[in-house]
This record gives sequence, C-alpha cells and structure tokens, in this order.
Amino acid sequence: MATNSDCITRRVTKGCPQGLCCGPGFWNVLYNSLLKTELTSYSTVIAFADDIIILTRGKSVVEAENYMNLEMKKIQKWAQNNKLQFNENKLQVMLLTRRKRRGKKRRWRFT
Repeated sequence: MATNSDCITRRVTKGCPQGLCCGPGFWNVLYNSLLKTELTSYSTVIAFADDIIILTRGKSVVEAENYMNLEMKKIQKWAQNNKLQFNENKLQVMLLTRRKRRGKKRRWRFT
C-alpha cells in the first residue's frame, strides 16, 4: 500500500481456497473447467472464490429436484476427475417458490 509519503510492503502468504496446496492462479485454471461443464438449460452455475451456486428451475419441486440431482452428478464427476472432494457438511439447499409448502423436506446429496 502506498500513500503520498509512506509505503508499506507486506508479503502475501495466504489467499488460496481453503486447504488448497497450489496457488490461486492454478485454482482459477482448474475451476474454469467446472464453470464450462455443460448443464441442462434449466440450470446455471455461479462461482465466487471456492464456492459455487447452482440455480435450477422446474415446473414443480420434483422436476427442479431431478434437474438439481443431474447437475450434482456432473459436478461430482468433475471433482472425481480432478481428485477433489466437496465437504457435504457445507452443502446447503434453498427452495424458492411462490407457493407455501408444508410436509416432506427435500434432500440433495452427492452419491
């Protein structure tokens, strides 16, 4: 950081995704292949740092769940091909709908 009269220099020792042993440049190259994974026309993937969001829509909750499971299988295959694992404990699902729902809780899982 520099101002008109002072200059402060610090060595950057962190800045990679959690637990990653390679640098952020390599991670960007690797992650780019995930973002290019072909998804159904009902889904979109958004990435920020080492997190991804998959947006999936359907005419019903069951249809959206089926599309999401298809996408998650593709992402799991990508991870296996790249010798990576996702932390299932950090996986979150949010259902957005205009209807009020009561009853069975939906679950999505990597298999």
